[in-house]
Parts: sequence; structure tokens; C-alpha cells
Amino acid sequence: MKLVEETLLRIILAEGVIGWGAFIAEAMPSEGRKRLEAAGREFPGILSVLLPEEWFREFEPLLQARPEQVRVFLAEKKLLETLTGYSMYQGLLAIGKIPAQRELSKTLECSSKPHLLVGVDGLSNAENLGALVRNCAGFSAQALLVGETCCSAFLRRAVRSSMGAVFQMPIRETSDLVATLQELKLHGIRTIAAHPHVEGRILSQADFTDGCCIVFGSEGSGIAAKVLEVCDDAVAIPMPKTVDSLNVASAAAVFLYEANRQRQAKAS
Repeated sequence: MKLVEETLLRIILAEGVIGWGAFIAEAMPSEGRKRLEAAGREFPGILSVLLPEEWFREFEPLLQARPEQVRVFLAEKKLLETLTGYSMYQGLLAIGKIPAQRELSKTLECSSKPHLLVGVDGLSNAENLGALVRNCAGFSAQALLVGETCCSAFLRRAVRSSMGAVFQMPIRETSDLVATLQELKLHGIRTIAAHPHVEGRILSQADFTDGCCIVFGSEGSGIAAKVLEVCDDAVAIPMPKTVDSLNVASAAAVFLYEANRQRQAKAS
């Protein structure tokens, strides 16, 4: 492929991120099919796809079934490796438009009670955030509130780690997590901090049966003091003293499982 064509493809990718409020998704062929299916018709925001010509026939039916018009760019594998910066290109790149954020009150209005939400503070690792998004979807959380000190849930590695869950989970990136948690209280929703250093207060002792938002912090410094102050409760996963904490995505899975367990027990 000529240099001018390579330059054009680079410009297309750059404009997709900078000019359109968009994100890049990367996947292997088998993952790409799953993610396109996960996006479904509820996420009409795929702008363009870049892939080797040999894989186009496999994806063509899914792309044609999309409600929006998707631009498709084909290139040789060697060129694609230079675009991604990897010696082995994974298979497919897509540019998707980040969904418009819904007002918090509207999200709550459209969700069933008791509400179950998740908030994150200071989480800068994109892969951890993506895995957390996946766990939120897997355990029926109704929304994810991403604080101002976190990375975006739509970074390429976050999107990939979520395995398409970013297309299903309502995600609200807030500029003031403390204010957002205080707003939840006005709706009768308690905030529960996942805090590894709480003496005598463990996970099973917390009440998740009513509307609540579980807040997680970074693995390094945990939840910021100002965020912790506005939380109604703080509990820890019981662990041996030789282990300081779990990976944040793993901790989220444990907390959300316990919330679901308590709610199912109460319903029965």
C-alpha cells in the first residue's frame, strides 16, 4: 500500500479519537464477532472498522445488519501492524462513538428498585477498569459511576478487558464523584465503601438489600479521604493478614456477588 494511503489511514484513526468523541476497540476475530454481537442494536455508535481483507467476509453480515452505516477499511496485515504498534496485529480495529451520558436521575428512573450501582475512585489502570465493567454487567449492576480521578472506561485496553460490556453497562463519567454520591442520597441510595482496612467490619455484616452504591478505590491508595467521608458505611472482605487486598476487579466481583446473594435470600 502506498505511503499516502498509509498516512490517510493514520489520519482517519486520529480524527476518530480526537474529533468525534470516540474510542478505539481492538479484538481478535473471534472476540470481534462477540463484541459486535454484544453491541447489538442498542448501541448504534460504530463509525468505522479496519481489518484485513481476508476477514471481511466473516464480519460482513454483522456489519450489514448494523442500524448505522459503518465505514469499512481494508489493509494488508503488515500495514495494520505498523498502525497498532504491535509486531502481531490482533485482527480488528473499530472506532465507536462514545454514548451520550444520561442524567443520573434518568438512569435511576429507568432502573428497577432496589437500585444497585457501582462507583470508582482513583482507578487509573485501564485493564482493571475494563474488567470491573465486565463484572458490573455480570452481576446486574445498573450503572457505573466513574470518578474524576479515574481513567476513561472507553480507553482501548478498558474496552477490550470489558469484553463488550461497555456496550451494555450505563457508564457515567462524573467531574465530581463526591457530589454525585451526595446526589444518590437524595434518592434514598446508601453508599458503601469497599475498604480493606476496616477493623471488625466485614462484608457479610453490611446490608445490600436496599438501594446502594458500592464504591471502590485504587489498589495503591484506596478510596480518597473526601470520598470515604461521604460514604454511609465501609466494609472489608475478610482476608488473612498476609494479604493486603485483592485486585479491584476481583474485589468488585466478591462485593457484587454478596449483594446479589442477600437480595435473592430476602426475595425468597
